[in-house]
Amino acid sequence: MITIALPKGALLKDSIRLFQQIGLDFSTFLESGNRQLQITDPTGQAKALLVRAQDVPVYVEYGQAQLGIVGYDVLKEKSPNVAQVIDLKFGYCRLSVAVKASSPYRSALEIPVHGRVASKFVHCAQEYFESLDLPVEIVPLSGSVELGPITGMSEAIVDLVSTGRTLQENGLIETDILFDSTARLIAHPLSYRLNPDNMNAWVEQLRELTLAAA
Repeated sequence: MITIALPKGALLKDSIRLFQQIGLDFSTFLESGNRQLQITDPTGQAKALLVRAQDVPVYVEYGQAQLGIVGYDVLKEKSPNVAQVIDLKFGYCRLSVAVKASSPYRSALEIPVHGRVASKFVHCAQEYFESLDLPVEIVPLSGSVELGPITGMSEAIVDLVSTGRTLQENGLIETDILFDSTARLIAHPLSYRLNPDNMNAWVEQLRELTLAAA
């Protein structure tokens, strides 16, 4: 029986819907009042773990799950030792630099040398500003990074943007896009090679579905 790590949050519904299309049903996770963190598909062919999105690649890397679904943004930030198997083409968002709408800065390059940039994506932000040859101080935050510029703690933020509504409602604007992100199917590298429980047959079905939907 293969184990699949599914992410809590925005990607969960689409992830469950995707697996339903190949005959694996983990919809119990969506039931109100459900507190289970591990369920087995009714056919008994696979089980799923419900974990924080940031932890999906950890469970896969350490072999507690053979497959997982996670955003490219998480993979880029954490650089785990996993195989990126399929771009699933859902969960689109982008990692962007944003500043206050009233700020004089309209490009990341205009941020002052040694200025502050708040972000949950410390590695990605640092890498980006190093690529610009612009030394800045990355201020690590775990949530509500929009408050960085609002309170004056930082000149800018690096954060995920989907519709842009949150930025707009907090008086912020995008200036630069670091990269686009979509959901990815990842696999434990050794499992992907050894194909336990005919795992790769499930992978190929998911690949065909994704290609058909493109």
